[in-house]
Amino acid sequence: MIRPFRIGVMADSFRLPMEQALARAAELGAQGVQVYTVSGAMSPEQLDGGGRTRFRELCRRHNLVISALCGDMGGGFHEAKSNEQKIARTRAIIDLAVDLGTAVVTTHVGVIPANPADGEYAILQAACRQIAQYAHGRGVTLAVETGPEKAATLNRFLEDVDSPGLGVNLDPANLVMVVGDDPVAAVGLLGKRIVHTHAKDGRRVSPCDPRQIYYGGAPHPWSHYFSELPLGAGDVKWDAYLAALEAVGYKGFLTIEREVGDAPAADIAAAIGFLREKIGQPAGA
Repeated sequence: MIRPFRIGVMADSFRLPMEQALARAAELGAQGVQVYTVSGAMSPEQLDGGGRTRFRELCRRHNLVISALCGDMGGGFHEAKSNEQKIARTRAIIDLAVDLGTAVVTTHVGVIPANPADGEYAILQAACRQIAQYAHGRGVTLAVETGPEKAATLNRFLEDVDSPGLGVNLDPANLVMVVGDDPVAAVGLLGKRIVHTHAKDGRRVSPCDPRQIYYGGAPHPWSHYFSELPLGAGDVKWDAYLAALEAVGYKGFLTIEREVGDAPAADIAAAIGFLREKIGQPAGA
């Protein structure tokens, strides 16, 4: 059985200059790339009109689709005093997405409180509503990455914001590692809101306070709380997870993200092989 997914790679996971990363992704057989754009050479400020055109052409030469941009501001939008600047930068990244020909910008919006009466809930909601309205007007979806909260909390938040410009980047490992949630159930709950996914695996080592993980102040290193592992070596139930994605009609990218390890290219190559086997995609397809 061939499943209707495409395999992508987070270009920055190679830890190489961008042109080399694109060439490596193509060599390994990836069909798309996601690019970090908050700072550095691929940021809106650094990539002028000519640079944007050249990057699109470079991707085309390598037969790569830009699956999404990563616009993670760090810390999200939980502090009202810094949101005006962060919202402006996110809008600039949305404009960059349009110029580069992709319709998805992924981000962590912050740790969404389980209780909507929490003051931070309204702050996050106001920021996301502004960005989502702008994104929708530009034909882009701001995809909230799963992980700092359970899927049920994220789903209620999306319903409260109620904007077609706000969707989900489903990272199954984040759900497993950070909040001990079930990615299969999360797919069923979030359904059609899923516009992009990260292919990552891991295991929860000990419970943690997601606020300390995402905002800083955790008493131990991240490895004390969770461990990112190669695909298939963690606690994501891949067969059930992929079947759930197919059942809700998802046909987009499984974008490999590798944030640890000393041999990222080898790990990514193994991950591509793992996913090809799971989705029934032959090499070179």
